[in-house]
Amino acid sequence: MTSQAATQTNRYAQSATAFARAKALMPGGVSSPVRAYKAVGREPVTVRCGKGAIVTDIDGNEYIDYVLSYGPLILGHAEESVLAAISKAAGRGASFGMPTEAETQLAQVVINAVPSVEVVRFVNSGTEAVMSAIRLARGATGKPKVVKCTGCYHGHSDSLLVQAGSGATTLGVPSSPGVPEAITSNTLLIPYNDLDAVRSLFKEQAKDIACLVVEPIAGNMGCIPPAEGYLQGLRDLCDEHGVLLMFDEVMTGFRVAFGGAQSLYGITPDLTCLGKVIGGGLPCAAYGGREDLMRQIAPDGPIYQAGTLSGNPLAMAAGLATLEALQEDGVYEQLETNSAALETGLQKAASAAGVPISTTRVGSMLCVFFTDTPETPVTNYEQALNCRTDRFAAFFGAMLDNGVLLAPAQYEAWFLSTTHDEAAIDKTLEAAAEGFAAAAQIG
Repeated sequence: MTSQAATQTNRYAQSATAFARAKALMPGGVSSPVRAYKAVGREPVTVRCGKGAIVTDIDGNEYIDYVLSYGPLILGHAEESVLAAISKAAGRGASFGMPTEAETQLAQVVINAVPSVEVVRFVNSGTEAVMSAIRLARGATGKPKVVKCTGCYHGHSDSLLVQAGSGATTLGVPSSPGVPEAITSNTLLIPYNDLDAVRSLFKEQAKDIACLVVEPIAGNMGCIPPAEGYLQGLRDLCDEHGVLLMFDEVMTGFRVAFGGAQSLYGITPDLTCLGKVIGGGLPCAAYGGREDLMRQIAPDGPIYQAGTLSGNPLAMAAGLATLEALQEDGVYEQLETNSAALETGLQKAASAAGVPISTTRVGSMLCVFFTDTPETPVTNYEQALNCRTDRFAAFFGAMLDNGVLLAPAQYEAWFLSTTHDEAAIDKTLEAAAEGFAAAAQIG
């Protein structure tokens, strides 16, 4: 073993022991596949704690964190007002299976903020939100088919686990065994950012299509913004053909703007799915939309959806505290400033190392694509799949060893919080010089 390898082994010794123990008890040693680090040829570090922009592993190593629980922690780790709200709520009881005022309070904030949401239902995860909203779309329209974009990930429900992005792509499983063809036969696929494909599909099958579900900013094949006119084109085509338009804003809601991507781009869908930020780091999600649609959900209507822990009082408290903080003056402007500085710095560092990359960013979401054709922007799933995952893996490893934590996959977005200040960004860019140098060695 080389001295460098020995140093690395010693540095992560307790994490390695913890992971070995976990693998004996859980599939892959993890509770979600991408956490296993298989795509980057490493073993995961085991986190002990987090504060602000920093997480610390059980070996005592500190990292500037751009995972942020895959997006929810827009205020950073262990933010004081969120902790206080959770603690106060916990003192009253962790769960009741009965209404609380906190549900109504958070519902009002969401309805006031998100243009499309007139009535809202809380659930526990993004998967559950999209699955429930699709059931609503099918029930309300009487149509069986759903349209999704290749590379967009809408959770792991059976009907949507077809050419999904993110972890499914990273692990080389674009769909999954255990998903019957009879279920996926009602899921129709189109490329992201391609209005002509939607136009052709609707012309042939609109009479059977209940809804088109889309990430308004794709976040599970990297971060890919909508092309100019794309979202408006979807809105127009859905209106023309009597198809419901559903935005999956689980990732973008309250992240790219307080009212989500739909407020940023000025497009109002019929239904919206939310998650991540609205729970302030606790399990919480929601779906909402036009009142005439949402009133068809039980008990107001015949379309059934339920959940014992939905509207959990701890999650409601965390969400309320988070959204209250996000309404302070200058929050999103500062996120934009710091995120732009990081993107510009990464571009300069890559250029200095002679590594071709293409970056994309919307607000505090960004991605570095290791592509051999940086002059061609990454705008869809097919282009994302052509990226150099080997270079990303080298970059990832060097960043980790230099104290910067990224999601362990080329196809995940980076996230910034309000605690990623100038000092954190400067340290990140110092690490990035090492990261791009490692990527350059791949050839």
